[in-house]
Amino acid sequence: MQQPEELETVIHDARKPLNHISMHAELIKLMADQSASETDLKQAADQIIKAAKECSAILQTLVK
Repeated sequence: MQQPEELETVIHDARKPLNHISMHAELIKLMADQSASETDLKQAADQIIKAAKECSAILQTLVK
């Protein structure tokens, strides 16, 4: 089990990709409302996928 300080660091590190996920999801909603191009929407979705994978990798450190 990790020490409290290590856990705090992991939680802090996980917040960055979670914020990216939230930001890009909001961006997709705005772009869809403005009839953005399919390419732009896909790029924003790709950023969500990338951030979700990053967050998953960070959280995986909790079980090691």
